[in-house]
Amino acid sequence: MNTNKPIKKKAPFLNREISWLYFNERVLQEVADETVPLIERIKFLSIFSSNMEEFYRVRVATLTRLANLNDKAKELLGFNPKKILNEIKNIVVKQERKFEQLFKATLINELAQNRIFILNESQLNVARGQFVREHFRDKILSNLVPIMINPDKPFPELKDRRLYFFVRLSRKSSSKSEKYALIELPANLPRFLVLPETNGLKFIILAEDIIKYCLDDIFYVFNYDVIDAYSIQLTRDAELDIDKNVSDKFIEELRASLDKRKKGKPMRLLYDTEMPFEMLSYLISKLKIEAESLIPGNRYHRFGDFIAFPNVGSKELEYAPTIPLKVAGLHRTESIFNKLQERDYLVNLPYQSYDYIILFLREAAIDPKVTEINITLYRLAENSKVVNALINAAKNGKVVNCLVELKARFDEQANIFWSKKMEEEGVQVNYGLTNYKVHSKICLVKRMEKGRAKYYANLATGNFNERTAKLYCDHSIFTAKKEITDDLQKLFKALNKKTVVGGFKHLIVSPLDSRSKFYSLIDREIKIAKSGKPAYMILKVNSLADEGIVQKLYDASNAGVKVKLIVRGICTLVPGVRDYSTNITVISIIDKFLEHARVFIYGNGGKEEMYLSSADLMSRNFEHRVEVGFPVLDKEVRQEIRDIIEFQLQDNVKARDVTRMNNNKYHKNNMKSKIRAQVQTYNYLKNKHQ
Repeated sequence: MNTNKPIKKKAPFLNREISWLYFNERVLQEVADETVPLIERIKFLSIFSSNMEEFYRVRVATLTRLANLNDKAKELLGFNPKKILNEIKNIVVKQERKFEQLFKATLINELAQNRIFILNESQLNVARGQFVREHFRDKILSNLVPIMINPDKPFPELKDRRLYFFVRLSRKSSSKSEKYALIELPANLPRFLVLPETNGLKFIILAEDIIKYCLDDIFYVFNYDVIDAYSIQLTRDAELDIDKNVSDKFIEELRASLDKRKKGKPMRLLYDTEMPFEMLSYLISKLKIEAESLIPGNRYHRFGDFIAFPNVGSKELEYAPTIPLKVAGLHRTESIFNKLQERDYLVNLPYQSYDYIILFLREAAIDPKVTEINITLYRLAENSKVVNALINAAKNGKVVNCLVELKARFDEQANIFWSKKMEEEGVQVNYGLTNYKVHSKICLVKRMEKGRAKYYANLATGNFNERTAKLYCDHSIFTAKKEITDDLQKLFKALNKKTVVGGFKHLIVSPLDSRSKFYSLIDREIKIAKSGKPAYMILKVNSLADEGIVQKLYDASNAGVKVKLIVRGICTLVPGVRDYSTNITVISIIDKFLEHARVFIYGNGGKEEMYLSSADLMSRNFEHRVEVGFPVLDKEVRQEIRDIIEFQLQDNVKARDVTRMNNNKYHKNNMKSKIRAQVQTYNYLKNKHQ
């Protein structure tokens, strides 16, 4: 093969939105996988649905704006937004059909096989009907206020992602005196009601079916004998429109923008396909919604709520709880700072306990030798132990500099709350930078030892969030190595002044250094390959969508560099294409936990180097965010991560091949036994650290 053959035709790039839909298809595959416990499969339906909502609120909303650009602007984009929107609609309709089929034909039947039944309003016997009506009158009725539709007045504003019933009131004797109404289901209304058990049979009814059963209790003041109700859900444009000047008014502007988010342009109307055509036509005309925004669905929407579907059956219907493992060498009653004098320590989440990060912050908060804590926070847990530790540190007289990224999408409200709370308690809160999101996950502690400052750090691929740490696979490293802490001092000094700087010796920091550093690391492998020596890269990310990086990886493949990619979500690179990517393979792992770590491994001519990062390989991570990548310098830590990555490359149970066909086939290899990376990783860490 001539590896120096010039490339003449345009390099292959898959559209990122289409690639994302293929990722969400992999989530739907978990629903179809009979080896996944039944309740977990229902939860994957929920995840698929929540993913799709966000996709429409953000990505489809953006494409819809771009569709209004002129032809010259479309040339600069490299694709026609209207064409992509049509392709999205076709794929989504197929996925929604598959979604409905899996729910109705598969999961409902399997629930029945386990003596669990989801009943609707037409399936209630007298006793259960009485139970439901009493529950409705006691718990639900007072929360419902129907809005009667007046044809001479504007149609009521539908809230983003809320569930509604579109109701038609009529008489059997005449169709001319119809009335329409809307019923909004309160957001805090429990979605599921477990009914009394009968002969070992378990019954569950959804809130909307309870309401449909009791419609006559709502509209009793009207003299109608036919009441039809069909569920609908509107998804709106969720992009914020914020003045980028970070000032004293920034938080108020953000609050106002969050309020606007609720009233964004309609992006998608999910409707019950049982709704009569004349009702749907009336609704469309009143909402002034485009045809491409109509998505036929089933009787149940807002499937995100099914993440809390009650397991009224056996424990075997869910994954067994994963007991967090210990980290050998770290103990709750021994100083972490003293341990870090000797070596670095790695916490592999969620397999190992997040308590080590809390203990690190807690020790910093109470240690009289600690004088200062610097930390960046992106997404915070509801009852954040991280924030509590920082507040206690401030109360104990430490200088606590906390940068909270208020622009973390869909977590803005929580971040505002915690920022105000910390400020009230004496923490010095920095609300981020003007033009960049601060997405790094870093913490630096200053400790005075024998009259000199000594620094200790925690750097991670995931957020300082103990809730998501139970679900997301991330790596978190404790270190006291000067190579890292010296660079972190420089970085925090800049961030605390609301600026960004470059020129770090060991850290890879966006937006100034990351692209050039990544390019140089790839170029080094290309140079090694061209010299006739083995060259390789193993890169693990959530998303790969930056055209510059994709082109660099194509160059590396053409030079003979073996490139193995583990990409959970978007991947615009197309592997296996002659003259571009014959030396590139891509797998995606969807399993019990969300693969979230970013790991970059370079062969370096036999002196393998490894970096972890908060950044994916997307343009925003290089140019519009403050991200931190960092070398893994401890040999033992590096080997442990390398072993975990090897399990993932060997996975032949939950890994899918990402190919030019985009058919999400499960990855096969020459391994004689089944390798499921997440199970293998847990057992490996259990044996190593017990």
